[in-house]
Amino acid sequence: MEHGSIERELRIEATPEVVYEVVSSPEHLREWWPDDAELDAVPGGTGTITFGDPASPDAKVEHLTVVEADPPRRFAFRWVYDQGASAAPGNSLLVTIDLVPSGDGTLLRFKETGFRERGWEAAVLEQAYADHVQGWDHFLPRLVARAELLVARP
Repeated sequence: MEHGSIERELRIEATPEVVYEVVSSPEHLREWWPDDAELDAVPGGTGTITFGDPASPDAKVEHLTVVEADPPRRFAFRWVYDQGASAAPGNSLLVTIDLVPSGDGTLLRFKETGFRERGWEAAVLEQAYADHVQGWDHFLPRLVARAELLVARP
């Protein structure tokens, strides 16, 4: 297994404008991905996502840095880097979400890269990659459901 990137393509019955909001705004992120999110969704903007109860010492907090914010076409951010560090190639993972109009809906192209560049030892790399594959396979269908629910509301 290469452990270089995770790529997924999803069809969503919602416009790119709606899907962009779902992938970039904290109030929508909380509905499909982390338990809590604070994010300034502009290039260079930073924020955090929290898995678990934010008040609990066991909560897992990840810092994010927005790399690209081009509504409604692309949203990209770096994450999984050490607190206090500036996110950069080599010390973080890059998530890129491209939104392509497709009929009445959107084709979402998801890609996460940077695993090998982290310099992790093989066992750590394999575990991190496997954890992220499992995570995205769980969360991305929730993204689709969230976007489609927004469109279905009167």
